[in-house]
Amino acid sequence: MEQLGPDAASGDAMDSFLEKFQSQPYSGGFREDQWEEEFEKIPLFMKTAPLEIDPKENPDLACLQSIIFDDERSPEEQAKTYKDEGNDYFKEKDYKKAVISYTEGLKKKCADPDLNVVLYTNRAAAQYYLGNFRSALNDVMAARKLKPCHLKAIVRGALCHLELKNFAEAVSWCDEGLQIDAKEKKLLDTRTKADKLKRTEQRDTRKAKLKEKKEQNQNKTLIQAIKVYFEDEERAELYRVPPESTLLQMLQHPRYFVKALTPAFLVCVRSSPFCKNYLRGRKVHRVK
Repeated sequence: MEQLGPDAASGDAMDSFLEKFQSQPYSGGFREDQWEEEFEKIPLFMKTAPLEIDPKENPDLACLQSIIFDDERSPEEQAKTYKDEGNDYFKEKDYKKAVISYTEGLKKKCADPDLNVVLYTNRAAAQYYLGNFRSALNDVMAARKLKPCHLKAIVRGALCHLELKNFAEAVSWCDEGLQIDAKEKKLLDTRTKADKLKRTEQRDTRKAKLKEKKEQNQNKTLIQAIKVYFEDEERAELYRVPPESTLLQMLQHPRYFVKALTPAFLVCVRSSPFCKNYLRGRKVHRVK
């Protein structure tokens, strides 16, 4: 009897498999009313990945994740994977997830300083766009400890100082960067803006100090021009209030009495006719 070849045998098996569809429906496929949910479980067709991957609910995705983040790989390989993942999130403007990925890469503590510099600098950029300027500045400072002349770190550090209103520091960082690349546009623009704001801040500070000094002189002149007393009506005597005394100190004086719940004082212009006439013949005590 003639033996069937492997191709013929496989063809018969396929014919037999297809004939089943004529007599009974296929039970292993997607249901028509749930095909979208079923496709969403397949990593290739997922619109969004779950934040927490449960191996029981998403075994295929968990398998892919274990391959990508295999702990048996070197720290450098794992850190690079997290860096690439962070870059993808950054391009999508998902800066929070980018920060998480770069942080995971730094946790691997790989021995490649250049890779660590990139992780710090990229995380600084993500933090910057999140408005976390202090955290971003800390990252660029960490990057510069590893590579002092890293231009991207210097640029981002200058921008952070600008946002934190550290205008003098922003100018200083720009000057350091321009020594490396005198034509770096971001540094030139940032320096111009920071220097202008620094000068404005210095001008406003000078104005505020002059105003404060003027007010102090006016207060001093006013204090020198007046005398303040309170009256002890029971004894028909006056007590002169020292200029440096507070209201609380006067209210606590044993001879001071409040009438109608309102503290009262007599204020006279020094050497005025009224003051001289009013004080004539009265006994005046100095409050100590």
